[in-house]
Amino acid sequence: MSKNVLVFAEARDDELRNVSFEALGAAREIANGGKVIGAIVGADNHHLAEELFHYGADRVISAEHEVLSDYTNDGYFQAYLQVVDSVSPDVILSGHTSLGKDLSPRLAARLNLGLISDVTDFEVEEDEVIFTRPIYSGKAFEKKRVKSGTIFATIRPNNIASLDKDSARTGQVEFEQVTITDLRTILKDIVKKTASGVDLSEAKVIVAGGRGVKSAGGFKPLEELAEELGGTVGASRGACDAEYCDYSLQIGQTGKVVTPELYIACGISGAIQHLAGMSNSKVIVAINKDPEANIFNVADYGIVGDLFEVVPLLTEEIRHMKVGV
Repeated sequence: MSKNVLVFAEARDDELRNVSFEALGAAREIANGGKVIGAIVGADNHHLAEELFHYGADRVISAEHEVLSDYTNDGYFQAYLQVVDSVSPDVILSGHTSLGKDLSPRLAARLNLGLISDVTDFEVEEDEVIFTRPIYSGKAFEKKRVKSGTIFATIRPNNIASLDKDSARTGQVEFEQVTITDLRTILKDIVKKTASGVDLSEAKVIVAGGRGVKSAGGFKPLEELAEELGGTVGASRGACDAEYCDYSLQIGQTGKVVTPELYIACGISGAIQHLAGMSNSKVIVAINKDPEANIFNVADYGIVGDLFEVVPLLTEEIRHMKVGV
């Protein structure tokens, strides 16, 4: 049976996030001949909305209002609720991002829907959609389905492939005139304190440092390696607690959960809290002086050695490979 699928697209710094395209790819398969509707909220986002057609949307809705220039739970909740009411979808998909994790539970509660969060895979069986999500800090997985009513799920970034961009797909963006009232939150100022470069949650390559980097300066060789690989730098909580780097880099149970194609752990022992945030990475490389370090138990490749010797050698070798030397 065909389904109409509504995808909440998310933008950051005037660009659509990759997880929005990944959700559209999932929606295309789940729809099974039904309509895929992309929706984006903001003050002036219609120039971004057009790109949703290229990645699989049949309809695109731009809900614009002057108070939606920056995210607030109150404003976006009201806007998306009105979009859902106008579309009446069979399925709602959103990214499992900071915004998605903040907004989706409130929407699900208001709509009286169950929410399947942090989906890493799915399959369509006849009229049912079976979602897979990790439990117990990624040590096990469970499969879930919605028995009746509208399906609502959030998609973990970097797990479901997006469709190839098709610039020939286009259409007319529809504008939803939303009414925003009784805002309890007034945003005065935004102070950004985040890592430079690629967003950790969507990075394809992450070079992460632990207490073994010994100092803030110890992250420099990691940054050089990440730059050569086109990735970004992350950290364990231990490195953050030691004030070697900012907490915006923290990966783990109390930090960011990441699933890059390549994760290089440098000087990270492998505490269970850290593994919960990165153990589902496609390929894990561990560099540690301690051959008994727990990180080697989840690593695909392990190097026993001093990261300050190994990492520069890796960086130099990659440079040689890139120039064909």
